[in-house]
Amino acid sequence: MRILYSPEFARRYRKLPLEIQKKTEDKEIIFRKNPFDSRLHTHKLHGNISDFWAFSVNQRCRVIFAFTEKDAVKFYAIGDHSLYGKLQ
Repeated sequence: MRILYSPEFARRYRKLPLEIQKKTEDKEIIFRKNPFDSRLHTHKLHGNISDFWAFSVNQRCRVIFAFTEKDAVKFYAIGDHSLYGKLQ
């Protein structure tokens, strides 16, 4: 699975605590093998952001992404649920 990173994702990722960055990297390894692995809690978003999906890094942190091609996705943002309002 090829992953592209938006500038917004990269900026937010750099601001995360190192512990969360490491956990995100661990989840990304799982994601690359199977984006719908049950450990990720991947789910489709609804409403004005229905073009996006999200998976959980931990109970508070989510990665917002979209499928762009058959074997490619783009990570748009990372953070807590307040991200959802910023994508609209």
